[in-house]
Amino acid sequence: MTEHRKRYSSEFKAEAVRLMQTSDKPVAEIAEDLGISEQSLYRWARQ
Repeated sequence: MTEHRKRYSSEFKAEAVRLMQTSDKPVAEIAEDLGISEQSLYRWARQ
């Protein structure tokens, strides 16, 4: 059984990073709200 990774648009990634940088919420909570992993959010922020 093959697992397919979900692809996110560059707009979604940019908005997620903006939320991470401007919100008072913990990164874990933001990631959970968006349905993504913390690792993805940190990786997008580095890009």
